[in-house]
Amino acid sequence: MGEMHGDKYEAILNAAYTVFGTKGFYESKISEIAEQAGVAKGTVYLYFKSKEQLFIAVTRRDCEQYLAEMQDALVNRTLGEGLLRMASLHLHYYYKRKQHTKLFFMTPNSDPDLIEFMRGFIQDYTDLVKNKLASEGVLQPEFHAKAFIGMMERLKMDILLNQDFRECDVDQTAALAANLFMHGCEAGVQKS
Repeated sequence: MGEMHGDKYEAILNAAYTVFGTKGFYESKISEIAEQAGVAKGTVYLYFKSKEQLFIAVTRRDCEQYLAEMQDALVNRTLGEGLLRMASLHLHYYYKRKQHTKLFFMTPNSDPDLIEFMRGFIQDYTDLVKNKLASEGVLQPEFHAKAFIGMMERLKMDILLNQDFRECDVDQTAALAANLFMHGCEAGVQKS
């Protein structure tokens, strides 16, 4: 299709995001997505050859927006400010998607195109953090980038799985995580 980013295309992606997020990949039907988008089922197939390709397009759009926000988070910020902003964005990203957890847990995980895309996304995210750390003189920046992202991913699970996790907890958790990453466990030790 020549012009892929028209109103129908975006409507389909938005509808797919909602349907995949609430039902999961395997329980979602193209007809439901089409109905939510306000288009015919055949129109979805004009843009996407399969449900897998549609899921990848939804994922790609979301990941590209995420990386752009993360890149902006580092501009003109110190390392500590940048890490705090990235932690906040990472955790807010998942808090905003709390009602769409099936986007993360019920996916077509054996699709080679999705696996390849996610491999690239994870590397791009790691490189973004690594480059900031390296520019600030942090030794072994790739190891530290993976540790930072790993910490964020673990905290994400609290957000997605703990129904009592509130939005006001996001910034507090981000601040604690960034402080821990910047200053280590000793920063949290109470002095008597």
